[in-house]
Amino acid sequence: MPRKQLRYGKGFSVALRNARAQAATMVLAPGDTEGGPDNRHRGSDQWLYVVSGTGSATVGRRRQALRSGTLLLIERGAKHEIRNTGRTLLKTLNLYVPPAYTEAGQPLPRGRA
Repeated sequence: MPRKQLRYGKGFSVALRNARAQAATMVLAPGDTEGGPDNRHRGSDQWLYVVSGTGSATVGRRRQALRSGTLLLIERGAKHEIRNTGRTLLKTLNLYVPPAYTEAGQPLPRGRA
């Protein structure tokens, strides 16, 4: 049974994966963003859970507020951006089904595990 103690360091980090899903941590400093108008996961759904902090998610043309305890589903192919709008670090746990990134954090081609 794979296990990993999560450590929320700076930026994005793949934590654990198998052939069907993947978990990653993300930490954004106040004012920082991740993603943008061209950011999307063509072959994966992303489940984003806010561990701490506040921010906003823009998915397509819709904006959603993020705070501790928020769970957001970003469906495959949806363009999105995550922004830290608070004064403290925004920490998230992200699940990708199927995996969207290599162990080094590089995007996988659509449909590749």
